[in-house]
Amino acid sequence: MSSCNNDDGGPDVISVPPRLLAEQVEEDEQEIREFLQTHFYNYEDFETPPVGFDFKIKIDTISGDNADKRPMMEDAQAFTIDVSSSHFGLSEEENDIAHTYYFIEVLEGQGESPTVADSVFVKFQGSLLDGSLFDESPTFLWQENPFTLRGYSNGIAQLTAGTTDQIIDNGDGTFDVVDKGMGIVVMPSGLAYFNQSPSNAIPAYSSLLFKVELGLFIKDTDNDGDGIPSILEDVDGNGYLFDDNTNADDEFSPLPNFRDPDDDGDGTSTRSEITDDQGNIILPYPDSDGDGTPDYLDPDTN
Repeated sequence: MSSCNNDDGGPDVISVPPRLLAEQVEEDEQEIREFLQTHFYNYEDFETPPVGFDFKIKIDTISGDNADKRPMMEDAQAFTIDVSSSHFGLSEEENDIAHTYYFIEVLEGQGESPTVADSVFVKFQGSLLDGSLFDESPTFLWQENPFTLRGYSNGIAQLTAGTTDQIIDNGDGTFDVVDKGMGIVVMPSGLAYFNQSPSNAIPAYSSLLFKVELGLFIKDTDNDGDGIPSILEDVDGNGYLFDDNTNADDEFSPLPNFRDPDDDGDGTSTRSEITDDQGNIILPYPDSDGDGTPDYLDPDTN
């Protein structure tokens, strides 16, 4: 938004349209790559932990006494996700604009990796690239991965978790996981908030950085309890669960499949369409009319 004075002395407010995804992502990519080339994290501490090391990720600029440090870019893995304007409700139509996020595995966990649809037990710290902190959880908490930022949830899916036999009860209502995984995720604004910042601490079009510790996760999380793991409700397989809604045109308040107990809206619950008389899930999922679409996604069968 910008403003100027009108003839009556009051401000004329001028609405500035959102930037284009395709233009902003180029600016973000340049900013992120420059950041990764000019900064390092305390990799030496993790390679050979000193006595009393707190296993905290610290990031600093490569300069002065740190001029010989290894740039983060050398450790970063790049992953690309397509983003469309509809994901942000933008009026200017843009489809499948490639956005790259960068992931650095700082410490390998001893467990498995979650999906973007799983519930995860994490500690995290979110900041702007200039180091300004905007959110953190210094203790482990449960998060629903689909409801977080796309760059964040996809980054967490690259981590390996700890294991349930390595949980420590701190005695104050908090827990630690000894063999957790740790990593850094850096994402462009199109995989974060873009122009829809939730607070003044995050300017519009900000690239973000997260330091994450992954303790545990719930494998095959089923957010709506319909018997279908949420990751399998990503019908188009793009890792974005909110654009999969089989009966969107028929719902007053559309729900994506992973939150909808009746995915095809035929009046018969999804669970009823995939279980036998004893309540056991039938695999493969039933397809009564043999048209290649399972009954729970086919409103013509119930």
